[in-house]
Amino acid sequence: MIWRYPCYILFMLILTRKEGETITIGEDIQIKVLSVQGGKVRLGIDAPREVSVNREEVLEKDK
Repeated sequence: MIWRYPCYILFMLILTRKEGETITIGEDIQIKVLSVQGGKVRLGIDAPREVSVNREEVLEKDK
């Protein structure tokens, strides 16, 4: 998928996962699909303490 903005193009990797499947980022970050119910997906994220993991709405609220 290509998202176009006024000054640049952003490429995004799109993956499909089923419940119980995992995505690995680098060597030490794993994201597991815990459950899918209705329109909601529960994710489990295993990352080192020094990696900040936040929901977008929390970051926007802090600005």
